[in-house]
This record gives sequence, C-alpha cells and structure tokens, in this order.
Amino acid sequence: MTETLPPPAALPPLPPPPQLPPLPPLPMTESGPRAFAAVHALHAAVEEAAAAAGLEPLLLELVRLRCSQLNGCAYCVGLHTASAREAGERDERLAELVVWRESGLFTPRERAALALAEAVTRLTDRAEGVRARRAALGVLSESETAFVAWAATVVNTYNRIAVTSRPVAAESL
Repeated sequence: MTETLPPPAALPPLPPPPQLPPLPPLPMTESGPRAFAAVHALHAAVEEAAAAAGLEPLLLELVRLRCSQLNGCAYCVGLHTASAREAGERDERLAELVVWRESGLFTPRERAALALAEAVTRLTDRAEGVRARRAALGVLSESETAFVAWAATVVNTYNRIAVTSRPVAAESL
C-alpha cells in the first residue's frame, strides 16, 4: 500500500532586500590631489616618450579608448572618442573598435597595439599577454611596444579612479 503525502505547505515569500542609500562620489582626487597630480605627470611623461619613440597620437587614442571600453568608464570613453575624432578618426572605425578583431578596418600595427592594450588591461591570461607582446614586437619597435603598454597602464589608472570615485545609485547595490 502506497502512502500519499500531503502537498508541501507553501513557503512564505522572501522579504524584500533592505533599502540601502546611494553612495556619494568617493573624493579620490580631492582627498589625494598630490597623488592625482602624479598620475597627470606620469601621463605627460608617457606622452612625451611615446611621441619620441614614434607612436602616432591617433594610435594612442585608440589604445586609450579600447582600454576605457573594457573598463566600463563612460567618462573616458566619451573623452577618448572625442579626442580620436579631433585627431581625424572616422566614425566607422570608432564604431568597430569594440570588434576590432573581426573588423578589417585596422592595420596590423593598430591590431598589435590593441591586443597588447587589452592584455595589459585584463591581466588574467598571462599567455594572452605573452602572445600579444610577441605580436606587437613583430610590427612595433621595442620602444613603441613598451609605450603602448605604458599608455594602457596610465589610462587604466585613470579609468579606475573615475569608475571607483563616481556615485553609485541605491538600486545598483
């Protein structure tokens, strides 16, 4: 004889999550003006050395824009998109930068710089970083390769400051 069990009792609904207040901006630049000035000085030093190494300003803007896209920094994406346009970049290439690997619009030099910039930004796959560095050294000089990495490093610093210091809406928590 099979015993039938009564249906399980309905579970009570879960309580709503607690309402957390929004987080105001984190005053990183205001709290550390000397530190932020040092980031600006590093940026200026990298710009000067990258130009001396022969890197084109537009290539550096593409590197900065791609890193900013990966980091989700809306402010920096807007800034570097505008700077790239001012330097003569076409809207078609700007639109395809997020899919540069599949796009036929980028030169081998740009592709190598973008791959290296992505590897510097992500840092999670060391093999990717080694492959990107080897590829970059195939089309860029050693000095150019180093300053693409420096440019990515500096913009990643700016991205982290901007993303970390912006306010956070309550519903994002």
